[in-house]
Amino acid sequence: MDNNEFKLEESGINPVNTAGSDKDVYFSNVDNDDIPAAAKTATVKRSAPKQKKSKGVASTYVFFIVVIVLSMVISVYAVMCMNDVLAITKTNSTVTVSFSEPIDNIDDAVELLSDNGLIKCKNFCKLFAKFRESQVGPDWRNGVHYDDKTYEPGVYYLSGKMGLEGMLQAMQGNAATAETVTLTFPEGLTVPEIVDKLVANEVCDKAALLSAIETVNFSYSLVNSLQADEQVPYRLEGYLFPDTYDFYVGESASSVVKKFLANGDTRIKEEHRKKAEEMGYSMHDIIIIASIIQKEAGNEEQMKTISAVIHNRLSDPVQFPSIGCDSTSDYIKNKVGPALSSTSAHTADYYLNYYDTNISSEVVGLPEGPICNPGLAAIEAALNPDGSDAYFFFHDNKGNLYTAKTNPEFNEKVATYAPYLL
Repeated sequence: MDNNEFKLEESGINPVNTAGSDKDVYFSNVDNDDIPAAAKTATVKRSAPKQKKSKGVASTYVFFIVVIVLSMVISVYAVMCMNDVLAITKTNSTVTVSFSEPIDNIDDAVELLSDNGLIKCKNFCKLFAKFRESQVGPDWRNGVHYDDKTYEPGVYYLSGKMGLEGMLQAMQGNAATAETVTLTFPEGLTVPEIVDKLVANEVCDKAALLSAIETVNFSYSLVNSLQADEQVPYRLEGYLFPDTYDFYVGESASSVVKKFLANGDTRIKEEHRKKAEEMGYSMHDIIIIASIIQKEAGNEEQMKTISAVIHNRLSDPVQFPSIGCDSTSDYIKNKVGPALSSTSAHTADYYLNYYDTNISSEVVGLPEGPICNPGLAAIEAALNPDGSDAYFFFHDNKGNLYTAKTNPEFNEKVATYAPYLL
């Protein structure tokens, strides 16, 4: 073996195969500069595809994970949105929602529902409610147009099970059904009696009615200044105007009370209010007097005479500090007392301190509030007493009315016409 052959073998390059058809090149321990360009290129092309494949698979995994996570988030949000609207998995738990000022747009109404935990996706609910309103258009029930989108102030007992639309309708005073009931409320009924009649006919919930009567600020001029008073059992006693009304079954409490107040605000005219002012009374004083007349009179013909006796006594508080009417204490004992519950703030005895106007009582002048809801005849009698100068009156067992100017005259007439009263 000559020196050249030894060098070739030592280098690891086979000279015989270099000219072969396959043109494969084999090398070992050779400097990079000694390797032919073709060999370098072949080496790079074999390693590159493995790197790209590895990076591509990793990117694909990340992409699919992101897509899956986003899909899950969107799906959960979509389910929550649909649940707010359709109440698919909502419970029947009742939430008391109250507000004292009218709400005139959907956004604020939805915000109120969200604040009370009744919905979770408020932005979606706002969009849905507006879309629903634009598609459905005016609301017609029994041929009556209900396109007023104002949400009336009041106390509402709402449940997520009602769904978004049901809760919004309830806050507008719209009933869950179109079924109606016609009810007549005669003169002289008290708040407990009116509430019981409404509840018995499934018009409204008792707790909601009492809460609306005590807390809702109604805009009618007769009652807009009335505030809840601890000495008065029912704030709106005297103002639920007696008449015949049509109600929806399941109507909101505020809507029900509003019908009574709106009627009274129309029937008691400006001339009545001016006359009260001329007499030196507030209209609230006249309603109190009218409520006593309503309970004391046996018929409308007696009303103006009884009114005269009451006014005469009120005009002479030194001689007659009390108006001397049994009806005021009877109201507390027979109407308010039985309606009080174990959770009521006060007892009947507490209210008697402000309503008992018997001659021996310490209540001077009028009681703290009306004792029933008087009709228009009693209100007009309170404003227009007849010319009687009597300070006393009583009835016999047939309902006949007797009056007297002095206490001796009163005792004499009682002994003659109604001795059983002595």
